[in-house]
Amino acid sequence: MTASSASTTRRRRRALSRLLVAVPLLATGALTGVPVAHAAGADDIRVNEVVTTGDVNDSIELFNKGTTAVDVSGWILKDDDKSHSYKIASGTTLAPGAFRAFDVSGSFGLGSRDEARLHLADGKTLVDSFAWSNHSAASWSRCADGSGAFKQVGTLTLGSANSCGTGGGGGGSTTPVAWPGGSSVANADASHVFGQDLSGLHQEGNVLWGAQNSGKLWRLVRDGAGGWKPDTTGGWSSGRSLRFPGGSGSPDSEGVTLTGAGSAGGVFVASERNGDASGTSRLSVLKYDVSGSGSSLTATKEWNLTSDLPPTGSNLGLEGITWIPDTALTGAGFKDASTGAVYDPARYTAHSGGVFFVGVEGTGMIHGYVLADSGTYTRVASFGSGMSGVMELQWEPQASRLWAVCDDTCDGRHSTLKVDTGGAFTTTAVYNRPTGMPNYNNEGFSLAGADECVAGSKPVYWSDDTNDGGHALRRGTITC
Repeated sequence: MTASSASTTRRRRRALSRLLVAVPLLATGALTGVPVAHAAGADDIRVNEVVTTGDVNDSIELFNKGTTAVDVSGWILKDDDKSHSYKIASGTTLAPGAFRAFDVSGSFGLGSRDEARLHLADGKTLVDSFAWSNHSAASWSRCADGSGAFKQVGTLTLGSANSCGTGGGGGGSTTPVAWPGGSSVANADASHVFGQDLSGLHQEGNVLWGAQNSGKLWRLVRDGAGGWKPDTTGGWSSGRSLRFPGGSGSPDSEGVTLTGAGSAGGVFVASERNGDASGTSRLSVLKYDVSGSGSSLTATKEWNLTSDLPPTGSNLGLEGITWIPDTALTGAGFKDASTGAVYDPARYTAHSGGVFFVGVEGTGMIHGYVLADSGTYTRVASFGSGMSGVMELQWEPQASRLWAVCDDTCDGRHSTLKVDTGGAFTTTAVYNRPTGMPNYNNEGFSLAGADECVAGSKPVYWSDDTNDGGHALRRGTITC
């Protein structure tokens, strides 16, 4: 996201913390004409899970927390618009402890700020409701089923018990804990070098790559103890401007990553739109040959993913990107969502030897793609980050975990994800930012390799899109 809209977005999002969970309004039907037994049964039916984005159509799940079966035939599901309704089919009964999900997408859509309401067959008597202020990522789920508060979880469980981070396939707790490293943070650049909009980062040994929203790629080299400065050779001193294939446009470059071949195999940039047509989403991964010199770089290949992903605001699209090698995924038993079976790289043509994972700012979702060298693509995963937004992704080989980073929208939280026993990425932890770092608009994050571990710690770096205090790069540590 560009700094010009960052403050407005932050103000808007800081108001997104409210969750409204309505309690049943009536325990009997004395005032509605509904039989008393029917109303008593209604008191046990709860809106239990809501999905507003991702691979699954907009859906609302109901749960019977009672001890007797309840006939919900003809009951009405609505969003926040009273003119929208979905009528549950005749003959639909929920047994005690049963879950039932309803695809409401044919009747109405569930938005980023919306409500799911359940009414009796009269369409007026409210049984239960839940309102939210941002899209599910991947699911809004009651924790515990039928009785607890709603929270965002990274695993869809429509038709079954919610994954609330209490063990098993649900992964670790989503309650934020202290940063797993040092509390202090220091500047890692000289004053006023980059200005605003520095976003994605990726460290390659003694080089730190940086993507800037204004359509620019930086190659940074070490500058003293823990610092970085622009490379002054090869046309990199002021960064190099990026272009789409053919030399046109200005990619809104948000994330950057490399494959196992390093920068010699190309630098891959995630872009959410063309800066020359900023009102239109263009969710693309672009490949650049950085071996030459000059002031600009033209993409050698583009994988335009726009038609394959749910619509999002033009400035709320792809923010982060990272590459995970096939060997790491197969070793963990990663499941390919396109086949339903364990991921098999051999079924795909030449594709860089790994999967590219991209993060969507506006939904908090992460999607995995096999990007074929031919220019085609296959989506093999979609899962929630455990946060309302994603601004950066980083694979950490040393710990075999995926980092997802949110900026000041989420108070600078970071989540880690691993492949669970079912073959899906699930959240293993959520970390608060270091206590010594203010709530900066950090849109980039990079971890040093295992070779930089000293006394059990290694460096990490953040890029501040707003350039607070004239500095865009900061350095901290995490445990190895």
